[in-house]
Amino acid sequence: MSEIHEQKILVLDFGSQTTQLIARRVREARVYCEIHPCTMPPDEIKAYGARGIILSGGPASCYEPGAPSVDPAIFELGVPVLGICYGMQILTHLLGGKVARGAKREYGPAKLNIQRQAGPFRECGLDEPQPVWMSHGDRIEKMPQGFETLAVTANSPVAAMGDPERRIYGVQFHPEVAHTHGGAAMLAAFVLGDCGCDPIWTMHNFAEATIADFKERLGGQKVICALSGGVDSSVVALLLHKAIGKDLTSIFVDNGVLRAGEVAEVAGLFRDVFGLNLVVVDAADLFLDRLKGITDPEEKRRIIGHTFIEVFDAEAAKIAGEVQYLAQGTLYPDVIESVSFKGPSAVIKSHHNVGGLPEKMKLKLVEPLRELFKDECREVGRELGLPETIVSRQPFPGPGLAIRIMGEVTRPRLATLREADAIVQEEMRASDLYTKVWQSFAVLVPVKTVGVMGDERTYEDVVALRIVDSVDAMTADWSRVPYEILARLSSRIINEVKGVNRVVLDISSKPPSTIEWE
Repeated sequence: MSEIHEQKILVLDFGSQTTQLIARRVREARVYCEIHPCTMPPDEIKAYGARGIILSGGPASCYEPGAPSVDPAIFELGVPVLGICYGMQILTHLLGGKVARGAKREYGPAKLNIQRQAGPFRECGLDEPQPVWMSHGDRIEKMPQGFETLAVTANSPVAAMGDPERRIYGVQFHPEVAHTHGGAAMLAAFVLGDCGCDPIWTMHNFAEATIADFKERLGGQKVICALSGGVDSSVVALLLHKAIGKDLTSIFVDNGVLRAGEVAEVAGLFRDVFGLNLVVVDAADLFLDRLKGITDPEEKRRIIGHTFIEVFDAEAAKIAGEVQYLAQGTLYPDVIESVSFKGPSAVIKSHHNVGGLPEKMKLKLVEPLRELFKDECREVGRELGLPETIVSRQPFPGPGLAIRIMGEVTRPRLATLREADAIVQEEMRASDLYTKVWQSFAVLVPVKTVGVMGDERTYEDVVALRIVDSVDAMTADWSRVPYEILARLSSRIINEVKGVNRVVLDISSKPPSTIEWE
């Protein structure tokens, strides 16, 4: 897989909340890039062989003791460097310029007046101001030797600067965010122009290279894959199926807390349409029996995770021949969080998609998606012929409906939630909103309320609707769904789901709330 990785950009993270967005914009320019902490040793930076380096923003002030920094040797590697916000300030500080607290902070929209078409501005016009997004309290008081001003705003006399001869640039604004209208084009101008990269990082190329690599490395060896029916595990299963065929065994476990019709849909698609070697395990009774009387959400998660391992382990043991590899759908954001620089962006955690299964089974991991963002994973799915019902499927938690039922998980309560959830999915798809929001689902609330139906008093369940907008689930806000759609959802659930007489809408954001209720 070396060819599509040869031309690459290195993003060094100083703790910005938007570092992932920088990488996403570079990938959108069809150039491969990786995020590493700013503490990456200089010999590793040199060995990485990037065609360009981008320094992210961050919350610190570069002149304060203990502020995050980077080895100045990166400026002697002969590759282009672009500093963004804090990245611009730290390169100024390291190269002999001066950074100080500004008289005014600059947060929010600003008008950028470009003075020279160089570096990220090589394709920009000089006539009209560019709308950009600022987020800083410090500013450049004195540029390093050899630098010149490339752009200004009302509050920043050095809103962008550069040394075109050395191909080192800094911008005070954030080109990676959507509020900077031409920001993606600016980043593309840097990576395709100054860094000389070719746009070869496409998901068609990725799929072909991955399949060829697996054919060479895994041919004739046994691999198992936990298939959930979500886009990540589905893409993993299809990549491996195309590479090694029947040497792959995909295992789909019905844990009793799946959505309506999910088992039949997954089995029909992957076994009958794609021809996968698929084992479907009906373990619903086992899971539900173990969940009896359990109300604590963490205990629910623990029971489901451990039981899954037990069932999966037992099924894997039945496979003829020695199984050597376990495939799972780890994505690049999981990898970033595990190595992120210790700043506001960091959520340090280890990622094992099968709840610890690799250590238990002593299998080697196969993680073909660990370089991809979610949107790239979806693109690969389309390249492989996955239907949109899978490719555009909203995230669904591993513990399934168990953590969308507040309180004890019982078969009657599951039946109620499945019916309500199916209505939510149907109406969101029918209104063309399903792919426009991040998640939309129903929650069964552990209270009953008084109602009137047919002139009679009722005392029945409450269903909450949770519909949110997000980019990566790190933050989220409740979706402003049109009233007529909410009214239709409420009417259908109350009229069609027996035992429900009230529907409420969750209008909390993350933070302080979470997307899931448990």
